[in-house]
Amino acid sequence: MSLTGFLRFLRHSLQYLESSLIQTAGFDRNLGPALALHGPSLLPQPQHIRDDDSPEPSFLDSIFWMAAPKKRRTIEVNRCRRRNPNKLIEVKANIEPCPECGNLKQKHVLCGFCYEKVQKETSRIRKQIEIMEGRPHNTPTVETVVLYDNEAPRDVDKEKRIVERSRKRPSWFHP
Repeated sequence: MSLTGFLRFLRHSLQYLESSLIQTAGFDRNLGPALALHGPSLLPQPQHIRDDDSPEPSFLDSIFWMAAPKKRRTIEVNRCRRRNPNKLIEVKANIEPCPECGNLKQKHVLCGFCYEKVQKETSRIRKQIEIMEGRPHNTPTVETVVLYDNEAPRDVDKEKRIVERSRKRPSWFHP
C-alpha cells in the first residue's frame, strides 16, 4: 500500500469514526463547535449524494489552522535577539549637573526638581491673580508682569497687569 493510499484510508476511517460518534451522540451533522467553525458552515447545507470516491467533509476542514514553529528557539538565539545592539538603550553623553540645584539633568532640558519649584511658584502667582480679580484665573486680555520685593515697574509695564509678590525673586525666575 502506498503512502497516499494509506493516508486516504486513515482519513476515511477518521471521518467514518467521527460521523458515527456524532450520530450516537444525537447531534446534527451540519452543526459543529461554534467557536472553531467559519460562519457559512453553521448554515444548513444541501445534502449531496455521497460517492465512494469523495470523502465526507469533516469538521476539521473548516478550522483555521495557525502556523506553529517546528523547532524550539535555543537560548543562544533568544539572547542574541534580545541583546541586539539596535534594541539596547543608548548611553547618554549629554548629562550635566543643574546649575540651580546640582541634580543631574540632560543639557538643554529643564531639571525635574527645578520644574517642581516653577510649578509651585506659578500656582501661587495664579492664586494671587484670582484673589486680585475676585474670580478664577481666565485668559488675560493684557500681559501680566510679576514683581517681587524691591522691584519697580518699568515704563513699558504700565499698561500690563502687575502682580506683586512679597518675597525675594527666585534665581531661576528671570524678569
